[in-house]
Amino acid sequence: MATTAAADRQRIHDELERVRVDLRRIVAAAGADDLRRRSRGTRWTNEQLLWHMAFGFLIVRRLLPLVRIFGRLPDGASRAFAAVLDAATRPFHHVNYVGSVGGALVFHGPRLTRQLDRTVARLHHRLDAESAEALGRRMHFPVGWDPFFSDTMSLAEVYAYGVRHYDFHRQQLTLDVPPR
Repeated sequence: MATTAAADRQRIHDELERVRVDLRRIVAAAGADDLRRRSRGTRWTNEQLLWHMAFGFLIVRRLLPLVRIFGRLPDGASRAFAAVLDAATRPFHHVNYVGSVGGALVFHGPRLTRQLDRTVARLHHRLDAESAEALGRRMHFPVGWDPFFSDTMSLAEVYAYGVRHYDFHRQQLTLDVPPR
């Protein structure tokens, strides 16, 4: 079990680093016209989608304490919390869209990459401090909010969520920067 936990932890570290390097490559290679171009399958421009992709890791940082807390409480507590959030799915999607439009006005270019660098560094540090027991703690999630939320997710799955979210949206960019 300890070997599996260590392998999972290392896989998450490797994936976080892969994403961090990939975003730096994209930002360095994309010109102004590329960034203003519409993305594929979203209402965002490439620049807005890049912010949304990076913002997913900021969300991970905010979800971790919730999983740590709800993972210690009776199952019904997180189930009720997720149900309340699911009831607000429609306004959430609107805020999610508008937030990425506005976020891209502030976080773009080097500022965007620095933000992701700091966030990923904090995730690496925190992941190293998690016990195997903590990584297994679970809570319910609002499945209407994101296609990568499952009914229940462990702390380890939440660490990995940001990468899944990033990789999905990476395919929607209409830039000429191939994935590594």
